[in-house]
Amino acid sequence: QVQLVESGGGLVQAGGSLRLSCVFSGSIFSIYDMGWYRQAPGKPRELVAATAADVNYADSVKGRFTISRDNAKKAVYLQMNSLKPEDSAVYYCNARSKFVPSTNYWGQGTQVTVSS
Repeated sequence: QVQLVESGGGLVQAGGSLRLSCVFSGSIFSIYDMGWYRQAPGKPRELVAATAADVNYADSVKGRFTISRDNAKKAVYLQMNSLKPEDSAVYYCNARSKFVPSTNYWGQGTQVTVSS
């Protein structure tokens, strides 16, 4: 069973930076595409960034956030720079198997709060 454990969230002032980490266990890391999603109160969960054949970013974070994965450490990271109050949300790590039908796994989430 795949397990995803996120860390690195917290409280930061606008303009600051945070780095989220997600450690993967329980299966073969290389057969999963990895991504980060976020959910703010009262809003649906939305894609922030994902690594598959290409790297995709939400328009709202392009140029500020960078996703990366370390296959040796079975981890995926989200470097967040120039944070804005509207980036405040619970951030979730996602693993999606590359095979069809795909299987999705989610971490427990980590809170990011950006103060103005």
